[in-house]
Amino acid sequence: MIEININKAKRNFGFKKVLNGFDFEANTGDRIGLIGPNGCGKTTLFKIIAGEEKLDSGTISVRKGASAGLLSQIPPKVSDDLLVKDVLLKNFEKVFNIEKKMREDEKNFANLSSKELDKALKSYGRLQDEFQALGGYEIGEKISRVCCGFKISDDMLNRSINFLSGGEKTIVSLASLVLRNPDILLLDEPTNHLDIETLEWFEKFLGNYKGTIVISSHDRYFLDKVVTKIVFIDKGKADIYNGNYSYYLKESERRTLAEFESYKSQQKQIEAMRAAIKRLRQWGTEGDNPIFFRRAANIERRIERMEMIDKPDSKKKIPLSFEIDDRSGKDVLKIDKIDLSAGKRELLKGASMSLKYGEKVCLMGKNGSGKSTLVKAILNLSDDKIKIGAQVSIGYIPQEIRFENDEATILEVSRKVFDGDETHLRSALSKFMFYGESVFKKVGNLSGGEKVRLKLFELLQKKANFLILDEPTNHIDIDTREILEDALAEYKGTLLFVSHDRYFINKLAKRIVCFENKKLVSYLGNYDDYKEHR
Repeated sequence: MIEININKAKRNFGFKKVLNGFDFEANTGDRIGLIGPNGCGKTTLFKIIAGEEKLDSGTISVRKGASAGLLSQIPPKVSDDLLVKDVLLKNFEKVFNIEKKMREDEKNFANLSSKELDKALKSYGRLQDEFQALGGYEIGEKISRVCCGFKISDDMLNRSINFLSGGEKTIVSLASLVLRNPDILLLDEPTNHLDIETLEWFEKFLGNYKGTIVISSHDRYFLDKVVTKIVFIDKGKADIYNGNYSYYLKESERRTLAEFESYKSQQKQIEAMRAAIKRLRQWGTEGDNPIFFRRAANIERRIERMEMIDKPDSKKKIPLSFEIDDRSGKDVLKIDKIDLSAGKRELLKGASMSLKYGEKVCLMGKNGSGKSTLVKAILNLSDDKIKIGAQVSIGYIPQEIRFENDEATILEVSRKVFDGDETHLRSALSKFMFYGESVFKKVGNLSGGEKVRLKLFELLQKKANFLILDEPTNHIDIDTREILEDALAEYKGTLLFVSHDRYFINKLAKRIVCFENKKLVSYLGNYDDYKEHR
C-alpha cells in the first residue's frame, strides 16, 4: 500500500531550487534512507510530508487516515513548567481519558438499578474494549522500555524540558515520537546525541517497528543496519537505490562509470557526425551539388533531436592532507592510575592508558562517562599523572567548536594561522568551500558544518604530530566524512579520537580504549572487533 506519493514536486527558496521535479514513493513497511549534501532539501522534504510546508508546484498525497510523526533537528519551544514525563504521557491522553471514565463508571455501579446496571455494563464493556485496543494495559511497560532504551532516568523524568541540554531535548523528542507510534515515522538526524549502546538498542527497535520509516542520517553504519532503500537527493531530483548504504556506494560507482561511458560514446558519435557534416558541405561546394547540403542538414537535425547526456559531476573534494613538521618520540601519551571526577561524580578510579607514535586509537564510552573530560585533562595537563612525550605537538578539534571572537570573520580567523599573503589565503579557503564574499561571514553565524571545515583548515596549518579529535564527524555530511577518513588514514602522526560514528571508527581505529567501571580498558582492532570481544 502506498503511504506517501510525491510527483514532480518543486520547492524554491529565493533563487535556490531545493526540489526540482522531485518524485518519491514510500510503501507500507518501507525503511528509506534520505542522503545528500547539507542543504540539498532533506529537512524541507520532511516538513512537506508532515504538512509544515507547502510545495510551489507538483503533488503530494499521504494515505488517508495515516498518522505521521516528525522528529525535527530543532526541538520546539515550550513553557518552563512542562516536565519530561508530561511530554511522554501526552501521547496517551485519549487512553487516560477512557481509563478515567471507566473508574468513574465503576464507582457508580453500586447505586444503579439492575436495568441501569445492565446498560452501564454494556457501555463499560465498550470502553474496556477500546482501552485494550489502544494498548492501555501495556502503557506502563511501553514507557518503561522506551525510557530504559533511551536512558531517560527517573530524575530526568521530573525535570523541566527547558532545563535540558540540546542533546537531552532531542532524546526526549525521539522517545515521545516512538511512544506515539505513528504509521509514518519521519526521522531527521535521529542518531545525533545517542551513544553507541543506545544506537544499538534503537536499531533493534526500528527493526521491529510496524510502520513506514523515512530517515535522514549521516550515520552510515546506522543506515546499513536499518534501511532497505536509499534515496539520494541530487540537484532537486531523487536517485533511487534498492538496498542499504553499502549497496548504494557500490551501485552509485557502477552507475557513474556507466554514465561516463555513455557520455563518452555519445560525444564520439557527435564528433563523427559533425565531421560528416563538414565533409558533405565541402563536397556540395566542390561539386555544386545540393544533395550533399540536404544530407548535412539531416545530420544536423539528428544531432539537435538527440537527448544529450550530461557529463557526470565529479564530487568537490576538500584537499585534506595532514602533514607533520617533525615526528615525536616513541612514547606520545602516558596516563598512570589517574582519578578523574566531574563535580562530585567520579569518572575514573586508578585508570591507566598509553599511546605510542603512529597509533590510531578511539576513545569510547557511554554519554557522560567522561570522554571529553579526559580529553580536556590531557590538553591542559591538569593532573601530574598525565605525561606527554618528547617533541609532541598537539592539534585539537573540540566537540563544541567555538572561536575566540564570534564577531571575527572567516578571513580574520584564518589569517592568524596561515603563512602567506591574502591572495593565497583566499585561494586556500576556496578549497574548503569558502568562496568570494563568504569569507567575510562572522564565525559566530556559521553552521556546524562550516565551523568544522574552518577548524580543519586551521588544523592543517599547524602540522601537528598528535591529533586529538572530539566527535569530529558531528555536523558534517557523508562526503566530507569520507574525505576526512581518507586524510586521517594517510596521517603519519598519532591520532586519538572520540566518536560514536561506528563506520568512521571501523575505517580508522587500530585500538579502542573504552570507559568501563571507572577504568580504561584497551581492545585491539576497530569497532567490529571490539563488538566481538564484548
